[in-house]
Amino acid sequence: MSDDIITVGAALPRLLEAYPGKDRQVHLVWKSGHERTVDLAPVLESRRIFIPLRTDDDLFRTLKVSEFGDAIEWGDDIDLSAVWLSRLPSIVFSNVDFIKAMDELGMTLDGMALALDISRRLVADYRKDKPIPRHIAFATRYLVDQQAVNDNYEQHGESFKEA
Repeated sequence: MSDDIITVGAALPRLLEAYPGKDRQVHLVWKSGHERTVDLAPVLESRRIFIPLRTDDDLFRTLKVSEFGDAIEWGDDIDLSAVWLSRLPSIVFSNVDFIKAMDELGMTLDGMALALDISRRLVADYRKDKPIPRHIAFATRYLVDQQAVNDNYEQHGESFKEA
C-alpha cells in the first residue's frame, strides 16, 4: 500500500461565510478568499422545494453555511450546493468586465453594438464609466459563454461526432 495522494480535477469550492442581502441576494465568501454577491431569485423560482424561501423574509435570513462549507442551508431540508453557487454570475458587472468580454470575443465597437442590438455610442459609454444594466450584463455573459462553447466544439468537434 502506498501513501501517494491521488487528485482528480479541481478542488471542490468551499464556502467560509454567507450573508443574506436584499431582494434574495446572498453575499458569498469562499475559503479561497474570493467574494461575490449573487441573486438567488431566479433559482428560488426553479424548484418547488424553494417555495417557502420566495416569500418568507425571516426564513431567507436564517441561511447559514453547512458544516463542511459545501452548501448554504435553511433549516434541515433546504440547501444549495457550493459547486452550484460557484457557477452563478455575480450581480456586479463592471465596465472592466465589459471591456474584458469584448476582448475575449474579439469584438469591435460596431460588432458589439450589433451583437447586443444597441448603439455604437452606448457600447463606447459602457467601455468608459456608464453603469451597465442587468440585461446588457446577462447578454454579454451569454455571448462569452456561447463563444466558449463554440471554441470547445471546434477544438473537440471530431471526437463529439465519433462518440
